[in-house]
Formats: sequence, structure tokens, C-alpha cells
Amino acid sequence: MEEDPALRLRVFDLNCWAIRYLSKQRQERIRLIGDRLCREGFDLVLLQEIWSERDYSDLKAKLGGCCPFSHYFRSGLCVFSKFPILDTLLYQYSLNGYPYMLQHGDWFCGKSVGLVVVRIAEITFNIYVTHLHAEYSREKDAYLPHRVVQAWELAQFIRHTAKAADVVLLGGDLNMHPGDLGIRLLRGWTGLHDAFMEAKHFEGCKDGCTLIPNNCFTVKSELQPFPLGIRIDYILYKAVSSFTVKCEELRTTTGTVPGVDIPYSDHEAVMAMLCIQRRGQTAGATIGTAMPALVEVLSEARTEVCMGLLAARRQRYSSGRMAVLAMLLLLLQVVGVLGVLGGLAAGKPFPTLSFSLLAFLALAILLLAAGLHLFHSIEVKMLQGTKEQMEMAMRGLQEQPLHRH
Repeated sequence: MEEDPALRLRVFDLNCWAIRYLSKQRQERIRLIGDRLCREGFDLVLLQEIWSERDYSDLKAKLGGCCPFSHYFRSGLCVFSKFPILDTLLYQYSLNGYPYMLQHGDWFCGKSVGLVVVRIAEITFNIYVTHLHAEYSREKDAYLPHRVVQAWELAQFIRHTAKAADVVLLGGDLNMHPGDLGIRLLRGWTGLHDAFMEAKHFEGCKDGCTLIPNNCFTVKSELQPFPLGIRIDYILYKAVSSFTVKCEELRTTTGTVPGVDIPYSDHEAVMAMLCIQRRGQTAGATIGTAMPALVEVLSEARTEVCMGLLAARRQRYSSGRMAVLAMLLLLLQVVGVLGVLGGLAAGKPFPTLSFSLLAFLALAILLLAAGLHLFHSIEVKMLQGTKEQMEMAMRGLQEQPLHRH
């Protein structure tokens, strides 16, 4: 039986770094991104860090001729498509850093994964776009447990929503190096393939890096240990049911826009040409990562989550103790006020200012500590729940000879 003609799909992925009032030359870069997308005519465009609805509207108007269908998830994520979008879904990760780390700001962004369902030539595509928590420090990564939880939730979200799809495609800024625990967990648990590793032809930055030192917007100090740069932006894919997917070509941008002295973003764009073909007959279940290796990755991830759980419990205890001390200070204030009122009857003056300042300080500490205690209590619950999910998954794997996707 002859195979059906192949479907070729051109995919564009970019973290646009479009934060209002903070990102440099944002509007000019958005215009340049739109110009390139119009010029090259991609089939699917996956963008992150489009934080302004105005920027999305400008891109939507500009891409109306080549990608007339789009969806804005309002969490920095958006998708443009040459083909009609049939359905959408957004899932926000349960853990996303700390609200008091104002200099990083990830918590306020509400990192998420967006899903759009597209049908092309009788093939159902589940297309995911996401942006995970940034690393900030390779040596002392305080956010590693949160990022591992995000990678696990992303993998679970894909596994449980892709059952009716023929092809799964994931693009985004995963903020992880190719060999990092989160990437190994995500790929092992979902069976996704890395377009860079499987591309027949590659053109762009060496090793597919998407944060490079010669980009004028990157923080050079963060890339000092990596003279060539790092690869943290990905296009991942897999075929479900009776299809095959191959990456024929992968390209990245390489710094400044041709003819202009600025880059599109502080990240490099990733562009893939995927070839999708129906098999002559229905394929059997494909085997993902070998069971012992996947169990090992899950065990490593569980250990990291457990370390985060211990840290979260310590922080919960510390904030709870601070709240109790602040409450005791307020009670002492009340006792002191009662004593002073008794002194007033004897004609002694009432120190209004000092009592008011001390009461305000105690109340502020109480509210802050109570808020932190509540936050870290939620963090403990999320980490505990993820740990139990991973343990259940490990037991399930060990009860069968091979894990099948």
C-alpha cells in the first residue's frame, strides 16, 4: 500500500521579550518580527512574552494575510496559524517562583502552557506553546524544584490532552539546557523528539544556541560560563497513531536583523520544517524511553522535588514563627495600653506616638508573616502532591516491562 503524500509544515518559535516600559526598542522589534513573518510565510507561529495586547493586535493585523487565524492566551503566549483553530485551552502552572522576589518577577507573570487544536489535511494537530520559570543562577538555582514541577505538569498536560491528536507539537522557552533534568523528564514521559537533534539539515548558531553572547540584549555575565551561548528554546514533536514526523530542516536567527543593527529579541528564533506523513498501515504502540532509564529520571526528579519540599517546610515554619512573635508583640501592646490607661488615672502622660509606631510595626510584620506562611503552605501542598504523583508513576512503570506511549 502506497504512503500518502507528505505534508510539510513550517514552524516559527520565538521569545519576543516584549515587556512594556522595560524591554528595549520593543515596538520596533515587534514591527521587525511581523515583517519577517509576513515575508517568509510560516504555517505556525508560536510566540512568548507578548505581554501587551496592543503588540498582539499589531501582529494580528500585520499577519492577517499569511496567518489569518490566531489566539492570544493573555499570559504572554500567542499562536498564529495559516489554518483554522478548532479549540484552545490554557493551563497555569501550580508553582512559579516567589512573590517577594520582585527583581525576577516570574510569579507575577503566571507562567502557563497554551494549547491550540488545528486540523490540516485531515490530520489533527495539538500545538502547545509555553514558557517555564527562568534559571537566573546555574550554581545556586533556588527555582529548580519549581521548574521540575512545571516540566512534570507540562508533560502530564500533554499526555492527557493529546490522546485524540495525530501529531503533537511543542514550542517555547523552556529555560533548561538540553541535558537538564526537566528536559529529560519532559521528553522521557511524553516521547517528544527534539527538532535540533533530529534535523537532517541545520543552519544558524553553533549547537543551536538561542541565547548568544553577541546579542546586544543578553546579560553577558550570565553567559560567561558558556562562551558559545546556551540552547533553551525548543521545538519538540511526536507522531501519535498512524503518522510519522521528521524534521527536514532547522534554522535559528544569528543576532541582528539583516540590514538593521538590532536583534529581533534577546533570544534567537527557532524555525523548523517538519515533514508529516501517514503510514501505509496503522502503526503499533511506540515505545518511548526504556523503562529503567525513565524510572531513573523520575527518581531524580522526585529527589529534587523532595529537596524543594524540605526547603518549603522550613520557610513555612519560619514565617509561622514570625507571625506568632508578631501576635505576641501586639498582645504586649494591648497589655501596655491597659497599664498606661491605669497610669492616666494617676495623671501620667500617654506616649501616643511610640505606641502607635510599635503597633503599626507589629501589625505589618504579622500581615507579612501570615501571607508568607499561607504562600509556603500552598507551596508545600503542591510539592507534596507532585511527589506523590511521581511515586505513583514510578510504581506503574515498575509493574510493566516497558512503558508505552
